[in-house]
Amino acid sequence: MASTSEGRHEERIIRPLVGLRPGLVAGSLITGALVALLLYSWGYQVRNDIGVTGLNRPVFWGFYITNFVFWIGISHAGTLISAILRVTAAEWRRPITRCAEAITVFALAIGALFPLIHLGRVWNFYYMLPLPNSRGLWPNFRSPLMWDMVAINAYLLGSVLYLLLPLLPDMAILRDRALVEKPGTLKALFFRTIALGWRGTPQQWHSLEKGIGVMAVVIIPVAISVHTIVSWDFAMTLTPMWHSTIFGPYFVVGAIYSGIAVLMVAMFLLRSGLRLEGYLDNRVFNNLGLLLVTMTLLWSYFTYAEHLTLWYGDQASEIAVFNERVWGRFASLFWTMIVLNAIIPLAVLPFRWGRRPAWTAAVGLCILIGMWLERYLIVVGSLSVPRLDFTVGYYQPTWVEWGIFAGSFGLFGFLYFVFLQLAPIVSIWEVREGEHHADEPLTSGQPSLRPASEES
Repeated sequence: MASTSEGRHEERIIRPLVGLRPGLVAGSLITGALVALLLYSWGYQVRNDIGVTGLNRPVFWGFYITNFVFWIGISHAGTLISAILRVTAAEWRRPITRCAEAITVFALAIGALFPLIHLGRVWNFYYMLPLPNSRGLWPNFRSPLMWDMVAINAYLLGSVLYLLLPLLPDMAILRDRALVEKPGTLKALFFRTIALGWRGTPQQWHSLEKGIGVMAVVIIPVAISVHTIVSWDFAMTLTPMWHSTIFGPYFVVGAIYSGIAVLMVAMFLLRSGLRLEGYLDNRVFNNLGLLLVTMTLLWSYFTYAEHLTLWYGDQASEIAVFNERVWGRFASLFWTMIVLNAIIPLAVLPFRWGRRPAWTAAVGLCILIGMWLERYLIVVGSLSVPRLDFTVGYYQPTWVEWGIFAGSFGLFGFLYFVFLQLAPIVSIWEVREGEHHADEPLTSGQPSLRPASEES
């Protein structure tokens, strides 16, 4: 049983797990309504076929593939960023690891839905699996769809393990607290199940730290390979402005960029909504803001290099897409993307005042919008202007696509609200460990979270 003083120290982390919180319940209901919209829109499409969307020839990819790339990109918010910070032993990472790793799992699961949605006849999904299908034939190993299926499932499995391993000590803390004194409650059973018999013995701690260390090293190349393979969905074709060797690193940089941006927004909402200022403090936002400046410069460099080489090469098919993007019907989206992804971050984040929580969250939101526009321009902008002039097409999403688009954000929010009510969003044991190493409170206004036995 935890001590009374320790309970007071950890009250803000534990509070969302105790009883029903009106704000969390309201958020779950609102986002749940958007999930219902997603299911209704998808069900309508399954019943009436893919023709209810705005997809056409030559724009055979639209919102669905745009959202697929977007969600896979922001999934890099957690596992990759958290793993890099763990490997480099950055002490300030401790309060944000759980928040980031949850984003990865939920965003990756949502991104994996979109190939199924785009498939139309979703019951034929098994043709994408690297297994013999019903006709006794192996799938086409030259198909990027199969590459995506293997890479995403491997990344999802690794991310789930990477989220669950550090959860074990916290679930044991919750299991042993007065919170679960009534052993018959569902939450008590949940905590006991997830804790997997954790008792905090030296052997268990040694195995846990070794396992987390191995996963942190392994997950980095897996995460990089996933978005590289997603980029090859485009780069392995001859479509103008897709067939480029720069797409692999360009997509990886964009994924990390949007991942940090969504983490900024999520941390600000958690800090404000759950009053976690003592954990998600200004130092965390300042450090991630500096990292975001670096990623802004990298993204700007790749964008400039891509468009400069295409303009200088002046090949007819490529320059047609380039002109439509920069000066033509997609120009408003392109220049909005440049403002949101490059000008605004570089005008705000280099300054100390710009790395305060509210400013970094606002910049992160701008980047998320800008990165979605980037994926839309890559997908729809290139397909709308193919190599043959007489096949130039137009794409207009229908209410079905808009419903699934909005519902995907609702699903992400719903999963996050549920997670907040089932597990501590700040890792209790990692914060304790960090304070033990530093031998001082995390912030001047936050009491020590070390166990009472250590404090004495």
